[in-house]
Amino acid sequence: MGDPSHPGETLRQYLDLTEMSPAELASQIKVPVHRINAILNGRISVNGDTALRLGRFFGTSREFWLNLQKFHDLELEYEKHQRRIGSVAGKKIRK
Repeated sequence: MGDPSHPGETLRQYLDLTEMSPAELASQIKVPVHRINAILNGRISVNGDTALRLGRFFGTSREFWLNLQKFHDLELEYEKHQRRIGSVAGKKIRK
């Protein structure tokens, strides 16, 4: 499926659009700057606390940020295990 985008890439776009530095954002949403830098560099995931703060600050939903993270994580797992998962026989549920 390709290289899934980490939520840090989206966060970087938001910072570019607002002409804000990672340190400014960290100060505004009251988190350590190393957390923002780690997200931007794809080293850590967006957690619930950060999603709430980013959603509030940027006027998005908290689900927006968590869904970016979930999609990223799911795509990584799919790429890692697709051969094994592809061999799982399916069972349709009848109504």
